[in-house]
Amino acid sequence: GSPKASRLVPVTVLDGGSLQDGGIYMARPEPLALAGEVEYELQQNGKAVGLFDIRNSGLEQGSWVGYGSWKAMPVARPKPAAADLAKIRLDDEESDQPVLHRKRHPEDAPTEGTGKDGDAGGKSGTASSGPAASSDPDRPTLHKKASDPGSGGADSSSAPSPASDPDRPTLHKKDTSGDSSGATPSPASAPAADDPDRPTLHKKSSSDSAGSSTPAADDPDRPTLKKSKKKQPQDIGHVDALPSVTDPDRPLLKRGKSSGNNSAVVPTLMGMPPDMQQAVAVSDIKARPEHPWSYSWANPEDEEKMKSALEEMARQALGLTPPAAAAPPAPKPGRRNAKAMQPPPPPPAPAPLMDEQYRVFELAYGSGATLVLSAHTDAPLAQRKFVTLVAQPDLYGNVLVLLKSVTDGAHLDEAPRMRLVDAVDALADNRGELLFELRGATQRQFALYRVLRGQAEKLFASGGGEFGIEGRE
Repeated sequence: GSPKASRLVPVTVLDGGSLQDGGIYMARPEPLALAGEVEYELQQNGKAVGLFDIRNSGLEQGSWVGYGSWKAMPVARPKPAAADLAKIRLDDEESDQPVLHRKRHPEDAPTEGTGKDGDAGGKSGTASSGPAASSDPDRPTLHKKASDPGSGGADSSSAPSPASDPDRPTLHKKDTSGDSSGATPSPASAPAADDPDRPTLHKKSSSDSAGSSTPAADDPDRPTLKKSKKKQPQDIGHVDALPSVTDPDRPLLKRGKSSGNNSAVVPTLMGMPPDMQQAVAVSDIKARPEHPWSYSWANPEDEEKMKSALEEMARQALGLTPPAAAAPPAPKPGRRNAKAMQPPPPPPAPAPLMDEQYRVFELAYGSGATLVLSAHTDAPLAQRKFVTLVAQPDLYGNVLVLLKSVTDGAHLDEAPRMRLVDAVDALADNRGELLFELRGATQRQFALYRVLRGQAEKLFASGGGEFGIEGRE
């Protein structure tokens, strides 16, 4: 849904086909997995359920964690139907795309069957050009420029076009005959005198450059820019190197605006609250198709049979199975035993498994079922016992245990409790691995297990050391 608080714990980074520790891989100082603006896809049973954007990171109980914002998955647009994609609009009036038509001139020969004007009725030629132009009243019309009357020629076909628009500006050629000789301007420049507000452009002469400073005297309030003669102090900083300092938490001074004191996202999830939920987060440069890990049983009765058998194994590992009752003595011949005639008492109800989690995975297409069950006893933490079983059905329909982890609350630092997170394709080979949280009394790690050929092999454990070993009975 929408979590009220969230954080991201880096587990592993796949680089060059090998799994690297995501908590320390390329740490500068934060690891590469927690770099800013990195987006993760949250997955549940192989399906995307949300996004998580990294904003900042920090150290929490000695380990790097990332803080950011949770976002819902964007709503995918519905794909158009195949019939709509195959539909082609032949009519230009139903399409929004512009269509270019060739302009028809009076001297063009009439054509038939081309464009909208070449219909079967013969609407083409000179008669068709008139209605085409008048059909759109807002369509601009280009006219040929009229010839200059003083040049001795005129164009009767384009003469009415300038007079039709009284607000159309007219460009006149500048008369240079009256600039220096004092001659009378030509009639072409006469319209300039009719408009007293019309600006006039003059060519700059060499005499203007000599007296360019005269307009400054006309305006007493005009500011004057002068070059300062004061010598500006040099910006020099003194830096002393400290090669002997090896404190990773020592602050680093940099130029520019500080971003550490005013973080956009502050830590909101601290420690391990009881209502904390975990999900797999994957950041990949490639877009891969979803691979659901759920297994579909061919016979629903097989699922109940496998679950009951696995729960009985978990009770035996936790010591919850009562010892078998002694068989009653055989009656002597010739005597009637009243107790032997009574029906046997019903078996006691099985002991409850607290916080039971049961999942069935199909870790590869076409593979069999992989069963994972984890539970603990109902007791205080110091006397509580934990069990985690990974099993598969054998050829005879029985449960074959591949991995068993049993520990108690007094030895969690030696044998941590295994909590299943989910299945994830950590090696990008379209095969799922089981991601477990190894939680101890004061620390925790994460481990990846691959189930293949009737074995559960540990591929990777974050943090290293001996904390990630399997539990001992």
